[in-house]
Amino acid sequence: MAVDAGTYQLGPAAGRVAIRTGRAGLAARAGHDLLIEVTRWSASVTVDADLAAASIIAELDFGSLAVREGTGGAKPLTAKDRADIEKTIPKILGPGSATFTSTRVAPGAAGGAVEGTVTYRGRTVPLRLDVAATGPEPGRYRGTATVAQTAFGITPYTGFFGALKLRDEIALEFDVDLARATRP
Repeated sequence: MAVDAGTYQLGPAAGRVAIRTGRAGLAARAGHDLLIEVTRWSASVTVDADLAAASIIAELDFGSLAVREGTGGAKPLTAKDRADIEKTIPKILGPGSATFTSTRVAPGAAGGAVEGTVTYRGRTVPLRLDVAATGPEPGRYRGTATVAQTAFGITPYTGFFGALKLRDEIALEFDVDLARATRP
């Protein structure tokens, strides 16, 4: 996995960050599993010849969440459903951004893992991103992590008097292309 040494500034022009939710409860069949994109985010990735010494700092603006898709459910997700969900999200999450800071990078043959911490709503919790190189060109990566909302003091959404619930665990996903990053 060869990457040129240096600092890479990333944002929406260089990739995508998204959150996937799941549903639970007696009325789970009525709800949707959602793909929610973080439309404003930034990351600084510093790499040298030793990938294990790489560092990453990212900020995700949770005021920029946009519902991109809803799967499952008794009926397809409508534009009105998307708008309603986007109005509800700030009531659940509150204002602000989440910050990820890497503490350890463990390179592998086709990716590896990045360990660090996420700080949101005054709480800091550990997070491990599993990262894989994608495509034949160097510098393209996809990563995933799972995080519990309750770790940040968030009560997962419930509807229909508690019969429909959002699962506590959400998946964080990213796709980035370092070739599209800016280099200071």
